[in-house]
Amino acid sequence: MMRLLCITIVCLILAGSAYSEETILTVKVSAELGGNITLPCRILSSDTVSFGDNGHRIKWTKVEDDEALNEDVLVKMGPHMRAYGSFEGRVFLQGLDNEDASLIMTEVSMDDKGKYHCDVDNGIEDSLQEVILEVHAGLMTGVVFPYSPPSGRYNLNFHDAVQTCEDQEAVIASHEQLLDAWKRGLDWCNAGWLSDGTVQYPITKPRHPCGGSNNGPGLRTYGRQEKIRQFDVFCYTTALKGRFYWLVQPERLTFDEAVEACRDNGAEIAKVGHMFAAWKLEGYDRCDAGWLADGSVRYPISRPRKNCSPTEAAVRFVGFPDKTVKSYGVYCYEPDQ
Repeated sequence: MMRLLCITIVCLILAGSAYSEETILTVKVSAELGGNITLPCRILSSDTVSFGDNGHRIKWTKVEDDEALNEDVLVKMGPHMRAYGSFEGRVFLQGLDNEDASLIMTEVSMDDKGKYHCDVDNGIEDSLQEVILEVHAGLMTGVVFPYSPPSGRYNLNFHDAVQTCEDQEAVIASHEQLLDAWKRGLDWCNAGWLSDGTVQYPITKPRHPCGGSNNGPGLRTYGRQEKIRQFDVFCYTTALKGRFYWLVQPERLTFDEAVEACRDNGAEIAKVGHMFAAWKLEGYDRCDAGWLADGSVRYPISRPRKNCSPTEAAVRFVGFPDKTVKSYGVYCYEPDQ
């Protein structure tokens, strides 16, 4: 008997498999390079036992035309689960309900594209589902960034959060924008306000202090909160309408000197939103810590290297130092005329 479960936009039915003439469901999904993606899989058995039963075995495999080149991705048997090879530490079962065997894959690379099989065996029958993963570079039009004020972590009520983002040439991010940022790889362990009044944070690499290591990747949420409560905020900014640049100076500057130096150069001291837009949308890279308009010192790294964010591309945050110290340069911004 043929069973059909439509999980996403593309559903193809392939009959006559080696699985006792069972139907193989094929789904196509698309991921951005470096982002996260969910490969859907549901338990299709008409006499499903509880997903948590030890009798269930779930196996994900990356399959090739030559079976000798197939790669084990993840196997779960009862409470025991293991990922293999290049997938170790990057794949997790979603487990939203008792029939969910979907695979969350993080830090997607071009090598990940291809065909995957989800094989669920409850000891009585097998069900096999197929997912084709396509990977593309993607085109970004905006960037989400987390923000804590100079007073420290968790010091913004909702109205302060909205104003803070505006002060940094941004707006408070929506749930959809944060979800998209998570799919692109954003991982941040501090909870922040969103435009709908909820408080959430994105986790790509599950760990104990950030919602627990047993939970899969995704958006952690505190739900809607009273707007007088204090958290951080997630801001969203779009492509620059001007030029972001490092101002070459013969010596280091205090904060006031930095503001004046940009002004003397026909520009303004750059804001945090300017730096994130230049870094994420234009690939700006500079291993020099510089003042920004909020009094913070940061530097953008697009090409990780020794002594310059060696493990990941990121906007590095030095802190909110004493504004009278002459230890840093400055980033400026010149709006289009």
